[in-house]
Amino acid sequence: MSLEDGVVTDFRDRMTYGGYLQLDKLLSAQVPLSNPPHHDEMLFIIQHQTSELWFKLILHELRAALAFVRRDELEPTFKILSRVKHIQAQLVSQWAVLETLTPTEYGEFRHVLGPASGFQSLQHRLIEFILGNKDRRMLAVHEQNPAGHAELLQALESPTLYDEFLRHLARRGKPIPKPVLQRDLTQPHQSDPGVRAVIREIYENPAVNWDAYEMCEKLIDVDEQLGLWRFRHVKVVQRIIGWKRGTGGTAGVDYLKTLVDVLLFPDVWDVRTELKG
Repeated sequence: MSLEDGVVTDFRDRMTYGGYLQLDKLLSAQVPLSNPPHHDEMLFIIQHQTSELWFKLILHELRAALAFVRRDELEPTFKILSRVKHIQAQLVSQWAVLETLTPTEYGEFRHVLGPASGFQSLQHRLIEFILGNKDRRMLAVHEQNPAGHAELLQALESPTLYDEFLRHLARRGKPIPKPVLQRDLTQPHQSDPGVRAVIREIYENPAVNWDAYEMCEKLIDVDEQLGLWRFRHVKVVQRIIGWKRGTGGTAGVDYLKTLVDVLLFPDVWDVRTELKG
């Protein structure tokens, strides 16, 4: 089969596909440490590198969403959070690839990780902090990386996406309790009856609160997908290493199980119990 007429074949002094994507750098970053290299270590490396690329895009999108909400522009965030949900779905489905790794195969190269663990992912921790799952203790994991530590500290001390949404509702005249608006931003938000009353009114009158109503549903989408990702993480880890401790020193499956039921936006979940019907 011959090339079509007009297909570019001369790339002297012109942008190429590989050049634009910097594939020479990207595809040279997979360096197995097992000696001799174990076949399945490549899978393990690419699985986690791919996750970090998706995390980078999620952070890019969430930071844009924060900026829109601060400007009282909810509608542009809907597409952003929809995109985040679909990225999360990719991350959930990606676990199916890693779970093809058997305990025997992983055991052949697990030792080369030393104390390295996904628990130490700075980008994942930034996502968690921006979405509200804050924990000051996590700063210690990144002390050896001053720039990363400073970025995480800033996220710890800054309003979350949900904080910005509640501030937006307050600017619209919704009676968000002052203690909630003035809370310690370094702590996770706790479900509040005053906030639930506002959210309930939004759900009971969607026609006059359409953008806030839609925003609540987008937040639930993201929270649900993160919960699904955590659940798949638990099951894949359990399938591969059972109840062994994680390489980073965590309790492994038992630790991961504690994260599955964490709710980022508890008011928006809890209000469902209070709605009629």
